[in-house]
Amino acid sequence: MPTINMLSSAEKVKGQGVASAYLEQVRLVKEGLRDYIIHINKMGFCDINHYHTVDLKYYLTIPLARKRGITVGYVHFLPETIENSLQLPWICRKVFYKYLIDFYNKMDFLVTVNPYFIDKLQEYGIIKDKIIYIPNFVSDKDFFAYDKEERNKIRRKKNLKENDFVVLGVGQIQTRKGVKDFVDIARQLPQIQFIWAGGFSFGRITDGYKTLSELVNNPPPNVKFLGIVDRKEMNDIYNMADILFLPSYNELFPMTVLEAMNCQLPLLLRDLPIYDKILFDLYLKGKDNEDFIQLIQKLRDDQNFYGFWKKRSCMGKEFYSKEHVLKMWKEFYEKVLTLNKSIQHP
Repeated sequence: MPTINMLSSAEKVKGQGVASAYLEQVRLVKEGLRDYIIHINKMGFCDINHYHTVDLKYYLTIPLARKRGITVGYVHFLPETIENSLQLPWICRKVFYKYLIDFYNKMDFLVTVNPYFIDKLQEYGIIKDKIIYIPNFVSDKDFFAYDKEERNKIRRKKNLKENDFVVLGVGQIQTRKGVKDFVDIARQLPQIQFIWAGGFSFGRITDGYKTLSELVNNPPPNVKFLGIVDRKEMNDIYNMADILFLPSYNELFPMTVLEAMNCQLPLLLRDLPIYDKILFDLYLKGKDNEDFIQLIQKLRDDQNFYGFWKKRSCMGKEFYSKEHVLKMWKEFYEKVLTLNKSIQHP
């Protein structure tokens, strides 16, 4: 049977979406592709060597991996998505960005979770024919909606009232995630409860660390920062909320969107072109804080409006089903194995 080696160090950093995406993808193909032998960080090389992270130790293995089989790289970020995530000296940024693109260029194939980034990768000189789009996936075994009784039980645990309207934000606390906007909006809606699940996964090198840490340590009365939450506990967090609100300025395909869809939460996101080809008309969008405030209030006050967007979110859950995404991975790996014989590596 053909072999796949999944290479990743994503789990070393808690609270980042890359680790969630990696775990879901590996479990999906392990459970669904019975015609393959899947290895995790195997010493040695396989027919398909699937790089989930861009560690230097993996970079050094690429020449040998390409001699043995095919190399596949997962595109979880680009230089522009790092720009407002981490504070790095300009020379370090320049060197790392060059390294990142060189890592991607050395892959036989790249998988991006958002078709929007196919053109972006081409702008960095990467050949379009080697770029494949396969979306992220979230298992409905781990993320699903609770009944009313269980939901209220979770709320009581978190010191929330049954009739509180709860706005949930999820992700690392970074400038690009729009955390400052999240808090500013909460200040203008004191009658609504705002909760943010996520923390400083990269500590003091996080972009905006000083300002954001002051917000976290001194939030408005209606804002709770939960810090980094173990993924096993996140289904409880989604189920105690009424909506998912992500005011991010830059994303690829947030895992939290898929998780929230599975839990039947309406989505309120910033109006970004990156969402157009992956979320279609399944979410509410706002351009600024004024838009967000009006939409949050309408979701709270208008049951029909809320019900409509809850149904749209459920439609997204069906579109990104296990069967749909697994089929894409099956077809891609089959294509990779077929082309392996014809690819001439330098």
